[in-house]
Amino acid sequence: MGVMLYVLATNSAERSEVLCDYLEPRLDASDAVHAVNSHRGGDRTTQGELDRGEEALAVVETRLSRVTDVETHQLVRGNSPAEDVIGFVERHDADEIVMGVRKRSTTGKVLFGSVAQDIFMQSPVPMRVVPVDDRR
Repeated sequence: MGVMLYVLATNSAERSEVLCDYLEPRLDASDAVHAVNSHRGGDRTTQGELDRGEEALAVVETRLSRVTDVETHQLVRGNSPAEDVIGFVERHDADEIVMGVRKRSTTGKVLFGSVAQDIFMQSPVPMRVVPVDDRR
């Protein structure tokens, strides 16, 4: 399949573990992974969320850097996570997005929206969606 650039979107250490379990056996040394954690910033982001994002990125760095090149990026730009992930994919000419989704009720989807759905609807590249159960 050739050299691949993956964008791995994550927001927790638990989610990162699941995504690494999925992606690690598929990676080749010539591939690259950019792990992205996104927050709006300002009043909409707590220090705890930023800390969890850094932990999530550290898991990806630790797990996947044994196999291939990994870069981590915590984005705090005032954008939605979907805007940040899609923008990152476009700026870096990525080949694929890897992200996790958890099962949610219909009401939960309506009230809180879905970052995964937003990314899916806007993605210019294929996505791998991995089921996760990372209740927080």
